[in-house]
Amino acid sequence: MALGLTGATAPIALILFGLIVAGIAARALRQRSRARRDGALVSVDRGVGSPLASERHRLVGRPDALRRLPDGRLVPVEIKARPTPPRGPPESHRIQVAAYCLLVEEETGVPPPYGVVRYSDRGEFRLVWDRSARDAVLAVRAAIDAEYDGRATPSAAKCRACPWRDGCDARAA
Repeated sequence: MALGLTGATAPIALILFGLIVAGIAARALRQRSRARRDGALVSVDRGVGSPLASERHRLVGRPDALRRLPDGRLVPVEIKARPTPPRGPPESHRIQVAAYCLLVEEETGVPPPYGVVRYSDRGEFRLVWDRSARDAVLAVRAAIDAEYDGRATPSAAKCRACPWRDGCDARAA
């Protein structure tokens, strides 16, 4: 044999080679299946390039990933380093993904059907991009622009450690 394999090792080497080829093929099939189901990966946030932006809503953001569905629509994906919350995504995660959906719609002119939040333990939620999600994002945006209403309840301990202490109008004495 050209590889120098003897009688007993040749079949083992052939079996190992076959298993490796089968593993590679299975991985490729899983990736293609996922691309059909979840969309093909278009971009991954590496801090390079321009973020998504909306001048009209004064929002800027960069989702962790963008996927392109077979019909051409883009879906933003936010990846969290924590495990799946037992009660589903908290409101802050929902608003963040909805903001990315708004940005995708503003940039492309085509609304995504949903955004995705994925957790470290592979828990994943598709959050529908609809009128109520849009209203929630715009309500948060309006709250950011609103004049401070004084509802904070400062404490000396919290205020001492706060990085915004010098510029805050609600700090404890």
